[in-house]
Amino acid sequence: MGLLAGAAALAGPVMAEAQPGAQQIRAAVLRVDSPGLPPISRLDLPPEDLGFAGARLATQDNDTTGRFMGQDFETVEITATPETAAAEMDKILEGGTQFVVVLADDATTLALADQVGERAMLLNARARGDALRGADCRANTIHVAPSHAMLADALAQFLMWKNWPEWLLVKGSHPEDENLAAAWRRAAAKFGATIVEERVFADTGGARATDSGHVQVQAQMPVFTQRAPDYDILVAADESDIFAPYLPYLTWDPRPVAGSAGLVPRSWHPAMEAWGGMQYQNRFEKLANRPIREEDYQAWLALRIVGEAATRTQSADPAELREFILSDQFDVAGFKGQKLTVRDWDHQVRQPILLTTGVLTTSVSPQDQYLHQTSALDTLGIDRPETECSF
Repeated sequence: MGLLAGAAALAGPVMAEAQPGAQQIRAAVLRVDSPGLPPISRLDLPPEDLGFAGARLATQDNDTTGRFMGQDFETVEITATPETAAAEMDKILEGGTQFVVVLADDATTLALADQVGERAMLLNARARGDALRGADCRANTIHVAPSHAMLADALAQFLMWKNWPEWLLVKGSHPEDENLAAAWRRAAAKFGATIVEERVFADTGGARATDSGHVQVQAQMPVFTQRAPDYDILVAADESDIFAPYLPYLTWDPRPVAGSAGLVPRSWHPAMEAWGGMQYQNRFEKLANRPIREEDYQAWLALRIVGEAATRTQSADPAELREFILSDQFDVAGFKGQKLTVRDWDHQVRQPILLTTGVLTTSVSPQDQYLHQTSALDTLGIDRPETECSF
């Protein structure tokens, strides 16, 4: 029972010796770090144990039950770059591990899924692209991270409840920004909102955090957002973290901001207290000595899915665990007020989405007025009749 370090890993402490004769359930967490600009705010700088801390808590949680069920859980933590990810995955597979939590971008996640094939099950704990759940879906991948479509639908439901149907959409100039903007367009059409205009904030590569940066932004953002048609709220699609945090309080018209800044849809938030969230937050903060991030929650949930399946089936056989996870008998608790399950048409984990500001959770979607013949959670994201996924 414990956390082991791989060749390129951040070392984690070994929790305890394995119980003699216990069933061994092995997993790995592969975090692929891409080079790029630091976040606009230094408060958003990623900690060294991002994702891994959540995995460590999940391993502890799995072992708490496992000790009574004759099961031991072992998790290996590995860091890689996009260039070394394939080699690290080969090492994981050569060691016989058949459950791999992946924290990577869309392209890397897809490449790793194709590399793995039928040799293991991947649990995507970061990539949000809708294509990964659609035309590029893979049967060996479970998507624990919510998709762009789920996040956009969650916020769209709330905006319609607020009677804010007129949106000014501002997107970044990178391909990933366009993918997110497409989710906003789809959500607007789905729930009856109107995008009154789209604007592109071009990334010119200039300095963002110089001594005079705030002065430039204070002058630029009002000008960039002026002369827009009348709108209720500005929705930002800034997956690249280039401009959105500058928008609140700097728009030409006095309007709220949502999407990539302002009111933000998230899988988890460090201020969440409902449904047992307080004790979960306390346990994480005691372990990691910092507030939780979304990647931590998603890695935790991924490993809890494996642990829950092992406990319920009383098995360590990877094939049996995979079959159970993908069956209609499986569910797992996630401190979100209801059981979480896996969609059979694209392997996306159904889950409520938190609508958050910097300091609290404003609401949780799905909103009460949005009903569904099977599950209200399927009002978020791509439903069965809409899917482009074919395994």
